[in-house]
Amino acid sequence: MKAADLDAIRAIITRAKRWDLFFSMLGILSLMVGVLTFTVLFVDMAIQGVPRLSYEFFTSFPSRRAENAGILSAWVGTILVMLVTALSAVPLGVAAGVYLEEYAPKNWVTDIIEINISNLAGIPSIVYGLLALGLFVYYFGFGQSILSAGLTLALLILPVIIVATRESIRAIPQSIHEGSYACGATTWQTVSDHILPYSSAGILTGVIIGMARAIGETAPIITIGALTFIAFLPTAPFAGDPPAGLFDWILAPFTVMPIQMFNWTSRPEAAFTVNAAAAGFVLVFMTLAMNGLAIYLRYQLRKNIKW
Repeated sequence: MKAADLDAIRAIITRAKRWDLFFSMLGILSLMVGVLTFTVLFVDMAIQGVPRLSYEFFTSFPSRRAENAGILSAWVGTILVMLVTALSAVPLGVAAGVYLEEYAPKNWVTDIIEINISNLAGIPSIVYGLLALGLFVYYFGFGQSILSAGLTLALLILPVIIVATRESIRAIPQSIHEGSYACGATTWQTVSDHILPYSSAGILTGVIIGMARAIGETAPIITIGALTFIAFLPTAPFAGDPPAGLFDWILAPFTVMPIQMFNWTSRPEAAFTVNAAAAGFVLVFMTLAMNGLAIYLRYQLRKNIKW
């Protein structure tokens, strides 16, 4: 090879390395903008809200007096709504993902279903609220209840869970399928004994990320009529006279953390803004805890997988 050719190759490599360095720096800069923005907002919220956190703040109902107001009904409502959301969305989403990957025939019908699932993941949340208002609140008669809210958020995160399930299944080597079928296993035996256990880490991550999104949603909850001020809790099962039923709480009125924050930030008193900052700190901490749990569980589950 001539010296001129070697010089040309070196020049190409040098130019490529410069572009690599440029895009690396651009990526780091973009990442730092997002991280620093979140950090500044979170620290500012913590500075305002952390001094307000106390046992009374977590065990008191909202009040027209800022110093007496708490988030008891809000965090209890959030947990109950998330419970209904998880029980509704997770089994249905995982089952749909498994069916599309392992059972559904590859034809134009499934192609349309896959396209629609991908599109549903990008629909604004307010549209789900309008759909739930007509379907759950009025048509099925669930009213402005925990059940309506949980089903609404379940619809919202269902595409996320389906996509996460399918991607986790696709990540499993094809040799696992072939080896199972070669030993005479049925499709269900392959799915239950190999596919679901090996893909559980990715599925669980998708589920928790979807739940973390749902916990902070406000627009669909407002649309179906969540209360902005509520000073009572849903009746506990078998409590009261006459005793409440096991699932009576599911049709009770409710509020959630984002709605409570919206109510406080709309008030002119500065003390309510401090309350909203404290509630926001709690909500962000809950979201970060859910994402941290997803990372930990994914690590633990993947540690036990050996192809």
